[in-house]
Amino acid sequence: MSATTPVLPGTRIRPPAGKAGRTGPSGRLRALDGLRLIAALMVAAYHYGGRDGDVSRAWGASPRHEFPHLSAVFAYGCLGVQIFFVISGFVICMSGWGRPLRSFFASRAARLYPAYWAAIVLVTLVFALPWVTYRPVSASDALVNLTMLQQPAGAERVLGVCWTLWAEVRFYALFALFVVLPGATRRRVVLFCAVWTLMTVVTTASHVEFLRVVFMPEYASFFIGGVGLYLIHRFGHDALSWGIVAVSFLLGQHYAVVGLWHPPNPHYFSYRSPYVIIAVLALGYAAVAAVALGKARRLNWRWLPFAGALTYPFYLVHEHLGWVAIGGLHRGLGLPSYATFALTVALMLLLAWVLHRCVERRLTPLLRASLGGVRGRGGDGAGAGAAPH
Repeated sequence: MSATTPVLPGTRIRPPAGKAGRTGPSGRLRALDGLRLIAALMVAAYHYGGRDGDVSRAWGASPRHEFPHLSAVFAYGCLGVQIFFVISGFVICMSGWGRPLRSFFASRAARLYPAYWAAIVLVTLVFALPWVTYRPVSASDALVNLTMLQQPAGAERVLGVCWTLWAEVRFYALFALFVVLPGATRRRVVLFCAVWTLMTVVTTASHVEFLRVVFMPEYASFFIGGVGLYLIHRFGHDALSWGIVAVSFLLGQHYAVVGLWHPPNPHYFSYRSPYVIIAVLALGYAAVAAVALGKARRLNWRWLPFAGALTYPFYLVHEHLGWVAIGGLHRGLGLPSYATFALTVALMLLLAWVLHRCVERRLTPLLRASLGGVRGRGGDGAGAGAAPH
């Protein structure tokens, strides 16, 4: 599994009208920014030290030999993607509430595409360098990747993590069609969650590929759980909203365990315990719930929005360009494994800052204005997951 989500580019919001709305002085849920960064670092730990494959070529050996005591821990980092999806459900419900369809579409496209296009171009160019041992995709496939629709089109992916963005796009489409287009109300959102939950198990039982693509049962529960937590954030405690969250967790952990667990076996890179998978997911849900309930208001540090702004570009570039950095630092310069790991993360965060400052801050407001038919730099910054996020 190549892990995230989309990760979420940003979480600036309009304060909700309900009694449970709790935001920081700047109008941000700053704790979500910090949580997104933690999830992104989890995914990076998985890609650098918790899996085998291409990263082994960068290290010159299996990561389990480079990190004999931590590789088993890093293997759980892929669950950062599921946590991203929970955050995405929360943020997209928040962002789409009371917003017309065109504005919602413009906001989503403007948040996802600028950094994504830059990452596609950057990784393609770096992999084309003669001293880089990783093979670039064909020119045709690279062009298809610019649409973010390469997976359904059957093209090879430039970014390994972009499978999570395809999941995010499908979530956006379902939410836009059934909630944003008719107008978001609590009743409509609850019905959306109930019907989508039912369709996930129907899809699993039917084995119909079309339904699997549309309703994505492996990941739907996490988006639904985030939506349920936003209902609690906006309207306060009630049994129905907590029921949505509880059912989403119970189903989500099932699909996560089925997809990620395997028994101890010499043919596998690592052993993942189903109990640890469940525990990590429970902690992720609990963290987002703490934000929803206003329990994380003390985590209102000024640097958290900056950290959140780096999360999405970091997520996009960290895997493939991280391989190049690891190879140069570890095999080229002879740095120890742990120093290489830390320095690679730092370099990818620095690159993410460059992309945010030079690409996102310039192109995002322009794209939003052109697609939304409005002037200026308005609009919220609530963004994708794994997503995007």
